[in-house]
Amino acid sequence: MTLPLAAPAAEISREEGARIAGEELSDPAYAEAEPGLIQRIWDAVSELLGELLDGVSAGVPGGWWTLGPLLLVLAAAVVLLVLRTRPARAARMRGALFETGAPMTAADHRAAAERHAARGEHAEAVREFLRAVSRDLEERAVITARPGRTATELAADAGAVLPDHRAALEHAAAVFNASAYGGVRPGAEDTAALRDLDAALSAARPAGAAR
Repeated sequence: MTLPLAAPAAEISREEGARIAGEELSDPAYAEAEPGLIQRIWDAVSELLGELLDGVSAGVPGGWWTLGPLLLVLAAAVVLLVLRTRPARAARMRGALFETGAPMTAADHRAAAERHAARGEHAEAVREFLRAVSRDLEERAVITARPGRTATELAADAGAVLPDHRAALEHAAAVFNASAYGGVRPGAEDTAALRDLDAALSAARPAGAAR
């Protein structure tokens, strides 16, 4: 970001300063951070910028020679914050229940699970059955759709509204995680358990829901 080196302090308004900071924060690096984090950073930047510009207008010694370096330090701090969030976000996405790509319906995942099961591919069948469970609950608004949800989070979210199935959901999540990330090969009994869970949850309703 290039700053005017000798702009008189009197010529810099709050709006102009906010515009400059906004241009800095429009860098693509910031777009990769979580939206909530960006909003909090922008709120903090706006507040601090307003205080700095008020100080400049009141006669801070040095004008932009003082304010310019401060803005650069602030921008560098924001960049550092964004970069520090990337590893955690990447790790979370690696543990997500669904892979990136075109979304599939519960029926699509269910059919894929049966194809894998027929070929004896139980690791893939287990994953697809749990994805079918998640998508079915989302499609019926039993749980709220949430990008990046992990198998463990699915068990917690669905178990909270379907407590009778909490233990089975937690077991299914453990099998999914062990298969997807722990290198454990599930067997036919695991596929059968996930199939039964999918069938049971497809007819389940939250406690207190209209029948």
